[in-house]
Amino acid sequence: MNISVVIPVYNSEFSLRELALRLKQVLDSQAGHYELILVNDDSRDRSWDVIFHLAREYPWIRGINLMRHYGQHNCLLCGIREARNEVIITMDDDLQHPPEEIPKLLDRLSQGYDVVYGEPMAGQNGLWRNIASQVTRLALKSVMGAKTARRASAFRAFRTHLRGAFASYQSPFVSIDVLLSWGTTRFSAIYVRHDPRRAGASNYTFGKLVSHALNMMTGFSIWPLRLASMVGFGVTLFGIGVFMYVFCRYLIEGGSVPGFPFLASIIAIFSGAQLFALGIIGEYLARMHFSSMGRPNSFIRNTTDFIPAGIINEPGSDTDIPVSHR
Repeated sequence: MNISVVIPVYNSEFSLRELALRLKQVLDSQAGHYELILVNDDSRDRSWDVIFHLAREYPWIRGINLMRHYGQHNCLLCGIREARNEVIITMDDDLQHPPEEIPKLLDRLSQGYDVVYGEPMAGQNGLWRNIASQVTRLALKSVMGAKTARRASAFRAFRTHLRGAFASYQSPFVSIDVLLSWGTTRFSAIYVRHDPRRAGASNYTFGKLVSHALNMMTGFSIWPLRLASMVGFGVTLFGIGVFMYVFCRYLIEGGSVPGFPFLASIIAIFSGAQLFALGIIGEYLARMHFSSMGRPNSFIRNTTDFIPAGIINEPGSDTDIPVSHR
């Protein structure tokens, strides 16, 4: 089995070398041929310097340096499109995903599945982070239509030929798990060990996770539009009920319903339902607008593959070689 490991990198200069060495020990016993693709998401530290020197030291390591910060899933898509081997493994750069757990993913993949997730044995984040993660997974399940979506993780293994299902995808809004569901329904998940983060803090805050869930729902599903329709239908039924109440009271008692608070509350309910529906429509229009602009989901500054022999192209120097966007 030939394996490509794709890792998005953001401010992880202190963990990359250990990660590469531990990966080598595992891949030596699991793959006939392997490569490690490190995609630098415009890190603010010396991550690209470390990637650059690792690629010069180890020929099986490839580095991709993006022009600006695009986000985890955009980085993954860029690396997935550059992978050369039959199986792709994605994982985080902070050593929370132990490379030693990769054989478990590969063993389950060999049982006829196309995508296998490594689910942590227990939640290791704070309360709000865990709640946000569950919200994201519920959103993912609504989009993918697969029970395994509730167990989705950034630690995953899948067959490279699946990328053919989204080869022409160019939108700046990316969800790797949703794109994989375009090519297969054979998903599985297995419990794996997740280690504590060695240094720093996670870049996925509560707000970012909720925003990611919203992007998935409005970018890959019509479920929010259906929700807006159901809310509108429900409010309409409520309005009819209020009208019947007022009409029947007029026939029975001969008077109307008094009071400004009652009228104001009815107006607020209907206005809120209308603004809710308009907001959802606006989200869809915004995504259509960005897609029509042709905004790329990533743009490569340079890669370690394009360094001419005999030329030392140090990171950050004026001799960086730009290549076309992906």
